[in-house]
Amino acid sequence: MSASLKGRSVVVTGGSKGIGKGIARVFAGAGAKVAILARTLKVAEACAAEIGHGAFGLSGDVTSLSSIEAALKTIAAKNGGIDVLCANAGIFPPARLEEMTSEQWDEVLDTNLKGTFLSVKAAIPYLRKSDQGRIVITSSITGPVTGFPGWTHYGASKAGQLGFMRTACIELAKYGITVNAVMPGNIVTEGLAGMGEEYQKSMAASVPLKRLGHVDDIGHAALYFASKEAAYVTGQTIIVDGGQILPESLDALAQA
Repeated sequence: MSASLKGRSVVVTGGSKGIGKGIARVFAGAGAKVAILARTLKVAEACAAEIGHGAFGLSGDVTSLSSIEAALKTIAAKNGGIDVLCANAGIFPPARLEEMTSEQWDEVLDTNLKGTFLSVKAAIPYLRKSDQGRIVITSSITGPVTGFPGWTHYGASKAGQLGFMRTACIELAKYGITVNAVMPGNIVTEGLAGMGEEYQKSMAASVPLKRLGHVDDIGHAALYFASKEAAYVTGQTIIVDGGQILPESLDALAQA
């Protein structure tokens, strides 16, 4: 499967850390020409240097169409076009509903949902020219399937991405472009580490596989959606959560 990504031009938004970094690393390891997009150039370049395999970093703000357009123009010129967009950029600052401000709501929706729309919009002209045009969205189980206190804005943005995907895939099918989404469960990232060891232990206890996921687990799911082998798959989701959403309760796991 990974052979079909060799030499392909891949863009990963929010690719300098966490899940985005894992996605970028997996694609680079498969021989793709990976561009890592982040708000801070120095951070993006440092990540690219760490990943190697010819990856390069550049700055771009997914909440600004002009910024994304400029970044993708640079990437297309350097890599001979764009074949795959991994719309991964996202933020999840917690805020309880009763205390949340409209500015906090807008910040999350602008980055996670509007940022997906603008990234896809800017990439379409390049993906239309590719014979393997792919869009892979990083959604989440939070929002579309589950909920967690403090993340009403995050959950809304992630559910919104899937609504966007289901119509975008219809509109872009005439160009041979597929649009799919990966829905991570609890993955070990810098953000999750910041929530404390006890939180991580409690989350792992609720997963049938008894561990949290690795960022590369999401990268491999994204790699499948971007491959030639997935050419007839569009408008679909893959939940990558170690079975987290399946037990009715912790008691179900205790009796397994």
